[in-house]
Amino acid sequence: MDAKTCNDEVRDVLHQLQPSFQALGDPVRQQIVSLLIDKESLNVTQIAEHIPMSRPTVSHHLKILRQARLLDVQKKGTEMYYRLAFVEAIGLLKELVLLVESEHGDM
Repeated sequence: MDAKTCNDEVRDVLHQLQPSFQALGDPVRQQIVSLLIDKESLNVTQIAEHIPMSRPTVSHHLKILRQARLLDVQKKGTEMYYRLAFVEAIGLLKELVLLVESEHGDM
């Protein structure tokens, strides 16, 4: 079997990043991420205080960010607290940059 080409590797990394890109493509989710950058963790009510949307709508957006593995959730008592979890996505982005740079070092 042939070894993977750089183009194949780039495609694989982009495929892995697709959920992150889709999740971050929405302005409300971008606002949630921006809010959580400054906070260690927040619950849905605290997030909804800063986002002009209902709690169920905020919960829906948090679910999408969690499914894209951009948020971690921790239960404290009866509340769920959300915090950023970008380690995997950042690693993939770094890998993508290295692959592109190795193909096009003059960029």
